[in-house]
Amino acid sequence: MTRVIKSNESSPGEFPFKKVLIANRGAIATRIIRTLNKMGIQSVALYSDADIESLHVQSADESIHLPGVLATDTYLNSQLILEKARELGVDAIHPGYGFLSENAEFCNSCEEFGIAFIGPTSTQMQQFGLKHKARELAEASGVPLVPGSDLLSDPEEALQYADSISYPIMLKSSAGGGGIGMQVCWDADELREAFSRVKRLSQNN
Repeated sequence: MTRVIKSNESSPGEFPFKKVLIANRGAIATRIIRTLNKMGIQSVALYSDADIESLHVQSADESIHLPGVLATDTYLNSQLILEKARELGVDAIHPGYGFLSENAEFCNSCEEFGIAFIGPTSTQMQQFGLKHKARELAEASGVPLVPGSDLLSDPEEALQYADSISYPIMLKSSAGGGGIGMQVCWDADELREAFSRVKRLSQNN
């Protein structure tokens, strides 16, 4: 079942997983491995050709090679990662952050493979992946928010809203992730110039 694992679901020393695959690399994977070791849970690391000598590979109980250097061939190759996870009999996959951590399709695939995804559900990813939807959910829950607009379809709408709250403003793509499609605008000229650029970056992403 795909779900967030809460700390109070198990008694001290009793954890729901025996073996966890870390679908990440470097410092992120190393920190997860250290925590798993403290919890008495076996760790499985992944590594590309470029990461053969990395600390996370040496620290894990098991390490699995993903041939290639590009992220698309290795750490983003969800099908290959799931096949390796099933072969090794892991109970769960920890995605860390970045890579597959916000991939709702991968989250669902884990469930289909009978492997727990340590993180948010696919529904939560879809809801919070779009910034305007996340804002709506926050407002509905009474979370205090800085002034912000609904979705804006053209620069003129953006200019009108910016005038109503005053500059500087932050222009943010609803679908942009990791800071992609985010631009500080100090005046109307910067906003006009940034609007199409932010929209283009978001579409490319």
